[in-house]
Amino acid sequence: MNLLVTGSRGQLGSELQALQRAASGHTWFFSDLPELDITDAAKVESFCRDHQIGAIVNCAAYTAVDKAESEPEAAFRVNRDGAAALAAAAKAAGALLVHVSTDYVFDGSSNRPYREDDPVAPCGVYGRSKLEGEEAIRDSGCSHVIIRTSWLYSVYGQNFVKTMLRLGRERAQLGVVFDQVGTPTWAADLAGAIMTLLDRPDLAERHAQTFHYSNEGVCSWYDFAKAIMDAEGLACKVSPIETSDYPTPARRPHFSVLNKRKIREFSGTEIPHWHDSLLKMLAELREGGQARSAGSD
Repeated sequence: MNLLVTGSRGQLGSELQALQRAASGHTWFFSDLPELDITDAAKVESFCRDHQIGAIVNCAAYTAVDKAESEPEAAFRVNRDGAAALAAAAKAAGALLVHVSTDYVFDGSSNRPYREDDPVAPCGVYGRSKLEGEEAIRDSGCSHVIIRTSWLYSVYGQNFVKTMLRLGRERAQLGVVFDQVGTPTWAADLAGAIMTLLDRPDLAERHAQTFHYSNEGVCSWYDFAKAIMDAEGLACKVSPIETSDYPTPARRPHFSVLNKRKIREFSGTEIPHWHDSLLKMLAELREGGQARSAGSD
């Protein structure tokens, strides 16, 4: 099958590129700006038709959560309109669209891990734009799999783990919020889960599914930062602070743990614990992942 990956120079797209080198049975097309703008519906449809695309994995997204509050048009153009254009192209080509969404579609008021069918209530522009992207895909009638994830990090690009490593080497102490709780997700694990879905023998059948995927376990940003410092032996002291002590333009959900039971049962794959995956990512980074991330978004 011919597979198109959009946003291929971001964290997840880069991990898919790394994985596909060891995979067989598919022909991969990796695209990003400026080669293919997902908001250009005509070009997206033409690309899918000309290359006989059987599945699209959309890793392209506007992810600047705080910046989205001051430039909502840009966020909605990519996260809603781009998703709609890909859905229209997928329907026209008879292709499956695998679309990556976010825990930010929830407001964080739950006291248990969020299921796929729980009520959505985004608390900022970024979350609303991603939710409207989901809705556009469902309304299009295309065959689709929507995967919501959280706290993504990788050896590629910029992310929380790399920021903590840099600050941990530069500073003697650091305050990190402890009242926002969720689960980090290693993009390599998510890429592997997507590959497993794409390799299912029933892929050609019609799908209209929403899944949650993050690593297992629960932690706060403080816990995550502390684990990073400890794993790398950094002397920086990490102190817990409240969200009110670190105000940001966008409000974050205080609780965004995702229930992964549905995807575990559907795919039959085991999901690693977040701390185990963090140690693997850090080992990869020490072994040269930083060099391979050059040029990533």
